[in-house]
Amino acid sequence: MKRLIAVVAACLSLALPNVAAAQDSAAARSVTGWEAVGRLNISGRNMCTGALIAPNLVLTAAHCLFDPQTGRAVNPGNIRFEAGLNGRYAKAARQVVKAVVHPKYVFRPVGDAQIGHDLAVLRLDRPISTEHIQPFATSSQAGRGDAVGVMSYSYEHRDRPNWEQPCHVLARKAQTMVMTCRVEYGASGSPVFEVLPGRPPRLVSVISAKAAMGNRRVSIGTAIDNSLWELVQRAG
Repeated sequence: MKRLIAVVAACLSLALPNVAAAQDSAAARSVTGWEAVGRLNISGRNMCTGALIAPNLVLTAAHCLFDPQTGRAVNPGNIRFEAGLNGRYAKAARQVVKAVVHPKYVFRPVGDAQIGHDLAVLRLDRPISTEHIQPFATSSQAGRGDAVGVMSYSYEHRDRPNWEQPCHVLARKAQTMVMTCRVEYGASGSPVFEVLPGRPPRLVSVISAKAAMGNRRVSIGTAIDNSLWELVQRAG
């Protein structure tokens, strides 16, 4: 952890581009239940990534709920979740009606490390049927050396999910995980999954930032722990 020399919040703070990413998303679509991952359109200007953990609840990064320039909280009603977005169409789309941020999270200006308690749960205006999309199970067991994968939407992949695996957990201290996964702007809130042969993916962390460890690009995630259940209860 002490060797991290640069950390940059991975939330896209520019206008959404109009050009769709060209890279094929076949790898992402091969992941069981990938449609539960979606793009978050925030006030028509910014974007992040989120994942369903219940038919009406989305897990993402807390810093996605603040304007990156002013630090003001975003009106939850201005956030739209597009589950399973692949090209021009989403498997399901919902408006957000409530946002619950981890009580210990403190927003930091652009360029400062968004590390620690960077979790938020969004409640949708109506549930997404489990007949169409199954929410992800979660786990708090990920640790150093474990193989993980990240599914994200980003500036480079704004209309199609990008799946990166295998990458690995380099270190974990409390809620903070350092991983070899490479992420880009817009990937904040992206689900990090444990990668175990023959088992469905379980969500173990969400992306908070991209960083550098010496000359090596890494990502910073906020690991799932018992605090998630408090956020779920508050989100209703």
